[in-house]
Amino acid sequence: MERKSKSLFNVPYQYCPGTGCSHNTLTLMLGEIIDELGIRGQTILVGPVGCSEQIINYIDVDAISGPHGRALSLATAIKRLLPDRIVITFQGDGDFAAIGIAEAVHTAARGEKILTIWVNNGLYAMTGGQMSVTTLPGQKTSTSPAGRNPESAGSPLHVSELLAGIENSYFVTREAVNSRDNMDKCKAAIIKGIKLQMAGYGYNAVEVLGVCPTNWHLSPKEAMKHLEQNVMAEFPLGVKKDKSERGKT
Repeated sequence: MERKSKSLFNVPYQYCPGTGCSHNTLTLMLGEIIDELGIRGQTILVGPVGCSEQIINYIDVDAISGPHGRALSLATAIKRLLPDRIVITFQGDGDFAAIGIAEAVHTAARGEKILTIWVNNGLYAMTGGQMSVTTLPGQKTSTSPAGRNPESAGSPLHVSELLAGIENSYFVTREAVNSRDNMDKCKAAIIKGIKLQMAGYGYNAVEVLGVCPTNWHLSPKEAMKHLEQNVMAEFPLGVKKDKSERGKT
């Protein structure tokens, strides 16, 4: 990869090649944002366990990986010790919404002034494509070969709506990177989350609906169609909560 951003290392990506993986798009986007805001020296990036952990190898800022599901606990400690830093966790639905759901809920409940960017691709990609808490009903995965059965596995968890209902969460939105327009909206949402943190407001979370052609067993084109026709129907895009807009006319 040719280095086009000062905030990106000039190294090959290890995300699944040639698949249109959304982690790739978000890595480039976050590097651009850090450059544009001039916050490279202020930013601390916390990675989890999963595909999203690799981002700490690609963005040239202070970074650390936490134990599985505990990225937010580590980020909370960093932010409290270094309140002048911009602390960002970059997570997947397995790390954030499954094993880390308690951390997500209580981080929001405490109103920790950090930003989470998390990718919802509906399965646990790094470990072989197992069913996730966000897997769609009927969706086939390595642990639901006949399709997710809501009677036994429950329904998909709508985490952004859950976080929005917590009193001390501040800015919560669901975005996507499937089109130029949605990429612009996603980038604006991440910038807003960072700026709110810089102004002393939090907890802020940007969910990004992602594709995983490798584990969905679809071509990149088919994966995007599935995202737009099925995933977005279950998980509607848009801002779920924004305290910064209260009182505005």
